Amino acid sequence: MSDMSAVERLEKQLALIVEIDQLKAVLRRTRVRSDAGRLENSAEHSWQVALMAVLLQEHANEAVDVAKVVKMLLIHDVVEIDAGDTFVYDLEAAKLQPEKELKAAKRIFGLLPEDQRDALMALWLEFEAGETPEARYGKALDRMLPMLLNYHSEGQSWKEYGVRHDQALKINSKIEKGSVLLWEKVQTILTEAAEKGWLKK
Repeated sequence: MSDMSAVERLEKQLALIVEIDQLKAVLRRTRVRSDAGRLENSAEHSWQVALMAVLLQEHANEAVDVAKVVKMLLIHDVVEIDAGDTFVYDLEAAKLQPEKELKAAKRIFGLLPEDQRDALMALWLEFEAGETPEARYGKALDRMLPMLLNYHSEGQSWKEYGVRHDQALKINSKIEKGSVLLWEKVQTILTEAAEKGWLKK
């Protein structure tokens, strides 16, 4: 690789790094536990769920390459820079999301050198398909984290959006594909939340 191509490569890599700074401005529906008046952003969510992957690896249904899971979780929401965050209980908006997110992934990963573009695109598509052990485990964590944070904020987002217990169970049942134990914990969380009145019965 010549000096010039190394410099050009670096410029492309830095372009993506600067671009993903926008993820800090994409707000989600979950409130920050230390500041209940503030919504978390997608960059914060990605960091927290990636750390969760490291800490809870032993609870995955299958052996997983945790470094791969962490990579998936660090990039899985970068598409929200263009596509925005879709509320998991908004089923109509969810129908439009795959096409919007694919277009965003192509543009954002397209800022990189071709080899990195292709590698991250493949990783993102693998996560979205949810068919490998790593993707199933990563998706389980991605679904569980908002449940955990909502429970520890006395159901703030659930109450704000009028979420029902049966809705929460149905939407989050896919957690079981990645971890039976985590799904059991989530069911306990949701039952307790309904009993406390944080989820509608």
